[in-house]
Amino acid sequence: MRLKDKVAIVIGGGQTVGETIGNGRATAIRFAREGAAVLVVDRNMESAQETVGAITAEGGSAAAMAADVTVEADCTSMAAECLARYGRIDVLHNNVGRSEGDAATTELKVENWLELMDVNLKSTFLTCKHVLPVMREQRAGAIINISSTSSVCSRQTLAYKTAKAGINAMTQNMAIENASYGVRVNAILPGLMDTPMAIERRARERDVARLTVREERDAQVPLGKMGTAWDVAAAATFLASDDAAYITGVLLAVDGGLSARVG
Repeated sequence: MRLKDKVAIVIGGGQTVGETIGNGRATAIRFAREGAAVLVVDRNMESAQETVGAITAEGGSAAAMAADVTVEADCTSMAAECLARYGRIDVLHNNVGRSEGDAATTELKVENWLELMDVNLKSTFLTCKHVLPVMREQRAGAIINISSTSSVCSRQTLAYKTAKAGINAMTQNMAIENASYGVRVNAILPGLMDTPMAIERRARERDVARLTVREERDAQVPLGKMGTAWDVAAAATFLASDDAAYITGVLLAVDGGLSARVG
């Protein structure tokens, strides 16, 4: 078990409703299967509790917490709750993200820009800010930030790409800033994934079948098919584990080769 006796916080460990599993929930379940005690944090407490239920049904250890990680007080409480419950924080997995409301530069509303920056970028900064002191004192820890291949590939919308590129820069900066404390910071850049957030919204907005959305997205991937949340969870488990003890500051694409087209 690669995360035996470790304590992990998974931010965005619930998910939107859909036919498939989301990245946060899959990662929380995978961490628990690998032996970690998991604090599942989500703005939607009911969804967080569903994730906890899936973990405990398999004999794993998990607890749910409601928090809005764009609010600093909630991030302070999150770190304090994990310490009070488990006594340490070994892994922080930042999975919160949203692209809905984005647009091209001249059509993007200022309020949408600000909200997408808060959800995608500010939240990552705040959770790291309040978990890092714990990890520094422990002289150990692993932070995994979920970015996107949108950060390095061409995109017709502005705010999501810019925020995720900010996560890349933040990850690299934090990796150097915290290396002397034994804390590793890496990012995962998912490509086109078959998750509820990706499929359900696009099918709804375009009023087309989910299958249509899936077939269109599959056709864009060099390996021929979208990935799933379990692919992201597998990468996160590796980066969280001691197998990645000599890896920090890495931006790991999990995208079926999509971002290789940049070169």
